[in-house]
Amino acid sequence: MTTNAETFVVSPRVRAATATATVRRKQGFQHGGWFIAPFMLLFVLFVIWPLLRGVYLSFTDANISGEGARFIGLDNYREALHDPMMWDALGHSAYFTLLVVPCITVLAFLLAMLAHNIERGKWLWRLCFFAPFLLPSTVAGNMWQWLFTQGIGLFNETLGIQTPWLTDKSYAMLAIVIETLWWTVGFSFLLYLAALQGIPAHLYEAAKLDGANAWHRMVHITLPMLRNITGLVIALQVLASLQLFDQAVVMFDFGTGPENSTRPFVQYTLEQGFTSYRVGYASAMSVIFFVIIAVVALARMWLLRNREESAR
Repeated sequence: MTTNAETFVVSPRVRAATATATVRRKQGFQHGGWFIAPFMLLFVLFVIWPLLRGVYLSFTDANISGEGARFIGLDNYREALHDPMMWDALGHSAYFTLLVVPCITVLAFLLAMLAHNIERGKWLWRLCFFAPFLLPSTVAGNMWQWLFTQGIGLFNETLGIQTPWLTDKSYAMLAIVIETLWWTVGFSFLLYLAALQGIPAHLYEAAKLDGANAWHRMVHITLPMLRNITGLVIALQVLASLQLFDQAVVMFDFGTGPENSTRPFVQYTLEQGFTSYRVGYASAMSVIFFVIIAVVALARMWLLRNREESAR
């Protein structure tokens, strides 16, 4: 390769090496495409196609049989936006999310700190904290339904109270929150535990030499180092909590709770599609819910990017 102030000449050797690298890159892509083809096929069949089909049905008056559907434009969306029961169901999901996300984030962090710093029986503590997450939703829901049953439930008997957890709308959603915390905290606990193990030990040693106590080490080292994982936990819990369904329907025997106080958005959508047979209307509500979930996810990405840029 020779250069001067006016010309730039690429030697044949460099040109040949570039051509060889390009050919190898194309061959690698061709071979790699066969490995991802099965996944892409399943992704298109079970994600992309149902999504597009649902969007199409949301503009029709399709019923559960799928026959005789007429194009009705935005009528389903107009009806959904003026449906008070839909907004009530969405409010229940949002209320559940506001209760669960802060509690599960704090609890998972505290449990991870305990399991990380305890000296004896670490494996046992980790197993106890994570094991409930492995249970199916129906098992966890039925178990806590029995625990909350007034008169025979172990929860009231142990605490010496007679709270109507499953029959009073003031306590029904709180019962679902308690069951969800016990059942799902293990996942966030595992994320925090893995992040704690990744913090360099020399940071704590240097802080000890400077006279920092345990509180100062947690505030100035642990929490800043866990900032990204905390954002991830919050985002995942928000998205999961908005899609509340299993716990609510199992604990209340596939009902809607006292005075419809626990009916989440997903349950109301299924009722419209499979009980009232209004597939088009249910599809429109699903699209609205998809937009809400997408906005939440994009907002989290935008906040994370701004925080990273400001940190630079």
